[in-house]
This record gives sequence, structure tokens and C-alpha cells, in this order.
Amino acid sequence: MAKKQRIPHKFLPWIDARKKFRLSNAHIQMARELGLSPKRFGSYADRTNQPWKLPLPEFIEAQYQKQFGKERPDEVLSMEEIAAAHVAKRAARKVERAKSAQQEATDSASAETTNTETEPADGNQTAADSAITELSDQDQSKN
Repeated sequence: MAKKQRIPHKFLPWIDARKKFRLSNAHIQMARELGLSPKRFGSYADRTNQPWKLPLPEFIEAQYQKQFGKERPDEVLSMEEIAAAHVAKRAARKVERAKSAQQEATDSASAETTNTETEPADGNQTAADSAITELSDQDQSKN
């Protein structure tokens, strides 16, 4: 059985509005590009109390034509396709962050080991070498 695809919460109101107002994917995409809110679609489509208003699909088309100067978007994607692309992009970003964090951890660990193993270039002793020298001096003074 196929696993049900997860749709982020920010896309659910658009899917509900598409079903409730019987809009096409193109109308939903145009409304999103115009910055319309799916929660306000009821007031945009109130033709019973305000019969002078255009039907919602025609209203969205008119506003899109006015704003962008073209009738439809160049590429029409369904909300499910947009949601899938969004989820895939977030997963890729998460993997990239994990790789960079792992790379930083290995770089810092290797940097620490190289700092403790090598002596400074100016000929001074490292902290570990000086502690060993002090302990050996104390042992010799006791004898």
C-alpha cells in the first residue's frame, strides 16, 4: 500500500478552498501569486447578497490580468505538487545541514588532535609538555 504523502499545514487552506469553491489549480495558483487569503474567499464570492460581484474564478482572473498583464501563469502546478516540492526541499536542506555539522565536528576534532600532537613553531613547550616537566621536577626534588 502506498504511503500517504504529508502535506504541510500552510497548504491545507488552499486545498480546502479549491474544493469548497470548485476552483482549478490555475485559479489557486493565481490567487496565491496575487496574495489573496483563502480564508477571505467567502467574502469575495458572496454573490447572493452582492449580485454585482463577479464569480470568484472570474474575479481572480481579472485581478491577475490587471496585476501581471497575462491571463494565466506560465507553469501551473497543483497544490499537491507544490507541497511535495516544499517537503523535498526541506528534507534536502536538513540533510545538507547534517552533513555540514558532521563535517565541522570532524574538522574540529582533527584540529584538536593536531594541536596537541605538534609543538608550537616558536620552540616553546605545549601545556601538556610543561605539566610533565613540572611533575618530573617535583619528583626529583623529593629524592
